[in-house]
Amino acid sequence: MNRIERSPVVRRAAQFAAGALALLLVSFATASAAQRVAAVTPVAPPRSAELPPAGAHDASLDAIGPGDLVRITVFRNPDLTTETRVTEGGNVLFPLIGEVHVAGMTPYQAGHAIEKKLRDGRFVVNPEVNVALSQVNSRQVAVLGAVNKPGRYPIDSQNSRLTDFIAAAGGIAAPGADSVTLVSSRDGKISKRDIDLNAIFRDGDLSQNVRRQPGDTLFVEKAPMVYIYGEVQKAGAYRLEPHMTVMQALALGGGLTPRGTQRGIKIARRTDHGVREIDAHLTDPVQNDDVIYVSESLF
Repeated sequence: MNRIERSPVVRRAAQFAAGALALLLVSFATASAAQRVAAVTPVAPPRSAELPPAGAHDASLDAIGPGDLVRITVFRNPDLTTETRVTEGGNVLFPLIGEVHVAGMTPYQAGHAIEKKLRDGRFVVNPEVNVALSQVNSRQVAVLGAVNKPGRYPIDSQNSRLTDFIAAAGGIAAPGADSVTLVSSRDGKISKRDIDLNAIFRDGDLSQNVRRQPGDTLFVEKAPMVYIYGEVQKAGAYRLEPHMTVMQALALGGGLTPRGTQRGIKIARRTDHGVREIDAHLTDPVQNDDVIYVSESLF
């Protein structure tokens, strides 16, 4: 078999083509790997004043208002740490930059506003400012009446509904009523509404569990009572349940004593014309503040 000898020029051309093909294959493999990595690697968005803080769902409930106490810190600048109260005009006074308007902003947005002033004035290089609400005075709801801890409680993104404030006040104190009176003021007009707590908890009617607004007042009245005395086992004051009868009220007092008589039961009832006494039967309905008296049998 004859052997064909290649010239040096042909051999160099073949080597160059083989090297180029190998380089092309390596480049293609590298690009494919980079695309696969990019497809699964999340890209973090840049820090921006327009981005809300993670987990925020209702920024208006966290907005800073006049009277609030805020704590401001600057990363790596502890000497700039400031705790100050927001003025009636909605401003805070901060070192180096003076007054900054923060009313209506969330703490996240207020921090960016201060960062901008520090950066524009060249007071701090790449400032990172954190603003925290130390005390909320601009958004509060008053809870009064038959609760364990009456007082004023702040509205925020975690506490905004009626039951949140009842819980913050320690719950209803005995003997508290099953309803709450809500007093609100909107545009100079005062409105009053009674809310049935049983409808919320027993029936699951969440439409009654309304959101509250700054300045609202929740008042829990004392539960309606009935008073029993005379020839009963345990005289005293008892909570009046819906549709309660004289027999049921006497049962709360342990029933009649051996000397008591069903024929001598009277009720002292308050009316618009004063207190009047009426003869009562066991099946008669009982009203709020009724006083039931069981007299002694003559025989």
